[in-house]
Amino acid sequence: MTDTDFDLCVIGGGINGAGIARDAAGRGLRVLLAEAQDLGGATSSSSSKLIHGGLRYLEYHEFRLVKEALKERETLLNLAPHIIWPLEFILPHEPRLRPAWTIRAGLFLYDHLAGRRRLRRSRGVDFLFHPAGSALQPQYTKGFSYADCWVDDARLVVLNARDAAERGALILPRTVCTKLAAEGGLWRVFLKDTATGREKTYTATMAVNATGPWVRDFLESSGLVTRETPRIRLVKGSHIVVPRLYEGGHAYILQQPDQRIVFALPYERDFTLIGTTEADFCGGEDRVAISQEEVDYLCGAVNRSFRKKTAPADIVWTYSGIRPLLDDGHESATSVTRDYRLVIERSFGPLLLSVFGGKITTYRRLAEQAVDDLCGGTSWTDDSVLPGGNLPDGGFELFVQQQETLYPWLPEPLCRRYARSYGTRMDVFLENAQGLHDLGRHLGDDLYEAEVYYLVGAEWARTAEDILWRRTKLGLHVTPPTVEALEKVLPQILRKMVSL
Repeated sequence: MTDTDFDLCVIGGGINGAGIARDAAGRGLRVLLAEAQDLGGATSSSSSKLIHGGLRYLEYHEFRLVKEALKERETLLNLAPHIIWPLEFILPHEPRLRPAWTIRAGLFLYDHLAGRRRLRRSRGVDFLFHPAGSALQPQYTKGFSYADCWVDDARLVVLNARDAAERGALILPRTVCTKLAAEGGLWRVFLKDTATGREKTYTATMAVNATGPWVRDFLESSGLVTRETPRIRLVKGSHIVVPRLYEGGHAYILQQPDQRIVFALPYERDFTLIGTTEADFCGGEDRVAISQEEVDYLCGAVNRSFRKKTAPADIVWTYSGIRPLLDDGHESATSVTRDYRLVIERSFGPLLLSVFGGKITTYRRLAEQAVDDLCGGTSWTDDSVLPGGNLPDGGFELFVQQQETLYPWLPEPLCRRYARSYGTRMDVFLENAQGLHDLGRHLGDDLYEAEVYYLVGAEWARTAEDILWRRTKLGLHVTPPTVEALEKVLPQILRKMVSL
């Protein structure tokens, strides 16, 4: 294969594309990944930030999917303990929506499907004694507790891409694939840099279409649709962020009159994240935004359950994303399967694998299966930690203590933020620093040049939005002068990095 540029070209830099690139690079393939926007810039950074089995999927008899997701939950906890951690969920019981025995049976099955696990099993709770009851309306007297996991979704994407790059992959964000054409038993990949307009062509032995909501559009634009190509159903999910509604590190799962559920999640120390909605989506990418109807729905979900009321004026941030679900014919968007399908097309000569559907929890298994289907080899990602995830055996809190000892001049909240975002990789940009003065210019609100240089050089950040809303969530915390300072210094840093 020495006459080709790459063994595998992955189109799409969301969680599935990044996971496939990482897996393939680790098996020794020459890998190219091209992403039209920022890494994880669309669906993969618009999730509910959960690694979970999907308790509600049991109602739709998705037993295999739930079992696989629960197994992956345990695996991912070990691979990225700095950005993935356990979270207790409180489910207030509403007898008129689901009888208690139904919930108990579902939780029993959830626990059973999980098999050997690190997380605590489900249990009943009495809100007269459990601290979670103080935030709820007085009609809630009993409920249930179970455990799933939190994840920083956007960072999970970047860490997979970072690991792929360190294993030899070429990662090209903001590079659109304008066409994929089969020529002489190879794929000719036509790319265009969206910032400079420069065009380049590569050849690859195999290709993966991991473009998420655009998976079928991409095939159609390149004339690669066949009768076997599945159809997808685009479903919009929106979230709102409001000032913190309750004390404690637990989350709530709130049953709704329409049989859906809404999560209320502790978020970025000072906030509560509420979501998600589910509505069929028809429209262009520029129309992916929360609607007033969705705002009212999520505020209503909060106000039905919590003592503290939420109004649209309280919302500090919203985000929306499009989920590409397999179109299985269900009328309701809620009941559409969250399973995925990998479709390999061999009729063009070189292999083309397209990813339809999927969820962030099962991305690693999806990637493993995709590379298995394409070329075989030895799977390896189930016990190989992601960058920064090699924490001490004592876990995250012990790691924070060690870092506070190593960097006694670093303010505790900043040390903890660095530890959560970067794990052991925080040492890369703190190396040899003896004080805050060694971190470069202070841009405001605990944002220093050293971190910006790291995000540009190691994590492909190019804009203030990349840094403030995806690589970090500082956008919720910083003041306008900090944003202005970042936007001013960023072009200078980019010029310096390009010249090196």
